[in-house]
Amino acid sequence: MKKEQHFDVIIIGGSYSGLAAGMALGRALKRVLIIDSHTPCNRQTPYSHNFITNDGKTPAEIASVAKQQVAAYPTVKFFNGLAVQGSGTNNAFKIQVASGETFSGDKLIFATGIKDIMPNIDGFSECWGISVLHCPYCHGYEVKNETTGILGNGEYAFEFGKLISNWTQQLTIYTNGKSTLTAEQTAQLAAHHINIVETEIERLEHHKGQLQNIIFKNGSKAAVKAIYTKTAFEQHSAIPEAMGCELNEEGYLKTDAYLQTNVTGIYACGDNVSRLRTVANAVAMGTAAGMMANKELVFEKF
Repeated sequence: MKKEQHFDVIIIGGSYSGLAAGMALGRALKRVLIIDSHTPCNRQTPYSHNFITNDGKTPAEIASVAKQQVAAYPTVKFFNGLAVQGSGTNNAFKIQVASGETFSGDKLIFATGIKDIMPNIDGFSECWGISVLHCPYCHGYEVKNETTGILGNGEYAFEFGKLISNWTQQLTIYTNGKSTLTAEQTAQLAAHHINIVETEIERLEHHKGQLQNIIFKNGSKAAVKAIYTKTAFEQHSAIPEAMGCELNEEGYLKTDAYLQTNVTGIYACGDNVSRLRTVANAVAMGTAAGMMANKELVFEKF
């Protein structure tokens, strides 16, 4: 690929949302570049669920088939690399990648996802996406009726405790320190046989990511098959913010109903925008972002 080429739309991020945007734009005859560094947040997850027609497939398998289908559209090109810098304004954007190449485009779509920040618990990162889970709709069926924990505290632990009780009655909340649940919340959980353990956690004992025991700092342990938790996160790419795109109070990129950020000509879709972190949602948002970017291009040139 030439050192600088111009495209109608540059998509940064080539996982589900970026590929869906690319397909919508390819079908609209637009010249598209998809830049992807191949570091999706679900790369450790063994199977993907709750995505109709692809239930139970590996994340890599779904992405591979999707890329093959998008690549069939001749106006869509791919670049393997990490986007490191963005500049410009509507219809005159530039994206630079780590290897030095620069590409220009009329519109940008950021499908860059988020980066999970792991807590300082030994074994946590090895189990993340395998037996330490974020979403019961993605993984709950596979661990139904198992001994399950929720790692969290306060309002989150209470609300998630209510939700996860749908999948198992063997449920314990691990606050990893003093509980901040109210007396009323604690009583309501107890009425549903959901225990609260405040003992601080030292590590997660596992075999190749499959949880076996929670090991506490006082030397005791608890056998657990799965844990649900909510990790802290940050935007996977700093480029949108550097280009003036605003974040909301939760740390997601702000978009309007058409998935356009506050910067004209820049769209965002997928996990970097929404807390609804599923493959199906990422695909839906990517398709919509591609359609809206194309509509803006067509109307501007009409």
